[in-house]
Amino acid sequence: MLIGFIVFLPFVFAFCSLFFGRKHDLLCDDLGIVFCLAELVLSLFLLRGASSQTSFAVGNVFAGGLFFTADGFRATYSLVTSVMWAGTTLFSREYFKEERENLNRYRFFVLLTLGATQGVMLSADLMTAFVFFEILSFTSFTWVIHEETPDAVKAAKTYLAVAVIGGLILFMGMLLMQHAAGTLRFSELKEAVLKSSDRNEVLAAGICILFGFGAKAGMFPLHIWLPKAHPVAPAPASALLSGILTKVGIYGILMTTIQAFTDNVSFGVLVFVLGVITMALGAVLAVFSVNLKRILACSSMSQIGFILTGTGMMVLLSAAGNGEASDAALSGVMLHMLNHSLLKLSLFTAAGVVVMNLHTLDLNEIRGWGRNKTFLKAAFALGGLGISGVPLFNGYISKTLLHEGIAAGIGQYPAFAAYLKTAEWIFLISGGATFAYMLKIFITVFVEKNPARQREFDRSSYCMNTGSTIAVFGSSLFAVILGQPVLMKKISAFMTGKNGMENFNAFSAENLKGSLISLGIGAFLYLFAVRRGLSEDGIFLDRWPKKLDLEDSVYRPLLLSVLPCFFGSIAAVFGENRILKPASKGIMISYRKTARVFGENRILKPVSKGVMISCRKTACVLGENRVLIPLCRFMMLLSETLGRLFSVSTDGIVLFLRKTVLREVKRKDGSGRRPGRIRILKGATGNVLREVTVNFTFSLFMTCIGILLMLGVLLFLILR
Repeated sequence: MLIGFIVFLPFVFAFCSLFFGRKHDLLCDDLGIVFCLAELVLSLFLLRGASSQTSFAVGNVFAGGLFFTADGFRATYSLVTSVMWAGTTLFSREYFKEERENLNRYRFFVLLTLGATQGVMLSADLMTAFVFFEILSFTSFTWVIHEETPDAVKAAKTYLAVAVIGGLILFMGMLLMQHAAGTLRFSELKEAVLKSSDRNEVLAAGICILFGFGAKAGMFPLHIWLPKAHPVAPAPASALLSGILTKVGIYGILMTTIQAFTDNVSFGVLVFVLGVITMALGAVLAVFSVNLKRILACSSMSQIGFILTGTGMMVLLSAAGNGEASDAALSGVMLHMLNHSLLKLSLFTAAGVVVMNLHTLDLNEIRGWGRNKTFLKAAFALGGLGISGVPLFNGYISKTLLHEGIAAGIGQYPAFAAYLKTAEWIFLISGGATFAYMLKIFITVFVEKNPARQREFDRSSYCMNTGSTIAVFGSSLFAVILGQPVLMKKISAFMTGKNGMENFNAFSAENLKGSLISLGIGAFLYLFAVRRGLSEDGIFLDRWPKKLDLEDSVYRPLLLSVLPCFFGSIAAVFGENRILKPASKGIMISYRKTARVFGENRILKPVSKGVMISCRKTACVLGENRVLIPLCRFMMLLSETLGRLFSVSTDGIVLFLRKTVLREVKRKDGSGRRPGRIRILKGATGNVLREVTVNFTFSLFMTCIGILLMLGVLLFLILR
């Protein structure tokens, strides 16, 4: 029952806050904080009883019901989710102090997303995970479009497109898995997959599930939404997008992998390769960027790559029979998920402090602003040291475990040692790039002086209130607290249910050597690549080629130009004049010949006469005045009533949305809108409603693309 409260109470409170916040806006902020703290307490109780395998089920809905459970990993991430929401909600009170426009709508969807995220993290089967996964995809879409600027609208369309396609691919994978294994329950998948007679179909299902969840995780090549969505979303939302929503995707991948593919080398290689590419590409994008939140967003993509690399390595080691190394890799994966979530809470809220004071994210403009901001400087330093994998901080332990997994794989697969050795160096260089771009941010914002505005920046050391300080600095302390190997061993054993860190020596010479090599590479990249190659006269330049944007250079041309031209060419060659018209004529001729043989005179007329005679006899017995006319009148009245009811209900829904969720909140000074907002329709709510309508129309187009992909997979399986 406790799981039910954790999952469904946020949905109830979301609607309460929606109506209550219209008249009591500031009080609703405080109630939101209280509710998130209550959710945190419930998660703590769930964590305490997780060892007893708490479970919960809801009704006969969605193919048999919604099923939840809480083992060590799920309960821990339920707690992490609650911590993230409590921290960002506490920080949001000051962050949105001057920007109250559309805040009620934002709070509503944030709470809905909280319930949906808890639903995924505590799900016991793929169907339950899918239902809540789709809910949070659409509720979190409003975060991205919240500012309603041109960049926000474009990023929201990209986010929605990837979410819709990912959801459809995931659904396809579920159908294939249900057909191949006969179940979607995580606890039953392993045995069911072993009994399956078609391993290729299981692999096809796994690939679809991987890409479906990978779309939300920010995995290459579906990462395109992540670097664009974070900079335009409010900072508290960015922290949740990076810290938790990407982990929702990782959760689905990890649970499916653990239960169904621990001995599948092909699946392990695919996850490993995609992880290495995601890890390296995210690090490179972060090094090149000059936008504070974009750097942190690309950093999230890179860290997701680290986690996927460890997941793939876990599968390969398990398939090779090295269970001890596989368990250690699993510990590294789960611990790095935990570390990354908590670190991004600190780093993104710290970036939010910069935004709400300076209203800009360009490193060149915010240079030197944080020199005298003690708590903010300390919070960002701790977060940077943790995510860079510096010894004595939490990221060091999880990254070292992941590195040990790759090293074990080199010895386990001698035939592929060269490839794995290359992947190891990519791992070390990507870790070094993490240190380089975190140095880039810290030195620029907190050490160097601004050539034009430093006196202005130094006039006051105040940057945030007490609540924001607790959220920003308090969350950064996890970097130190979780940097203790003894504590991490206990957390690992609780989350994995295995002693994967039993023989782990965090500060062995070999492990320290790997960390120092990575940090040395990072220092080199900062001094020579960042300071010399990517800056000119102390000004950082955005040297990343625009042509390398996958969305603009590949995906959009493919969807909007290449595919239409391709199908148009096929239509020109095999068009209506050569196929459709002859086929139509052939069908018509065949029907004519059939009609001549079994024509109307022999069949249709006698049948018609028989029907008419029967109707007349029925009318004579029952009479039209007694039956037919009243029946027709009743049907007409029923149809008219249903038509009016449907029309009124849809109008009511639209009116409800305009008055509540899509309601435009005007400023107190009467100006109503911020500069740079899009004004598409006249009126207070027209622009919001139009944007939602346009983007959902766009999502329907993406749905068609996803259905075509699903049909392509089915066709492949049929012709295989």
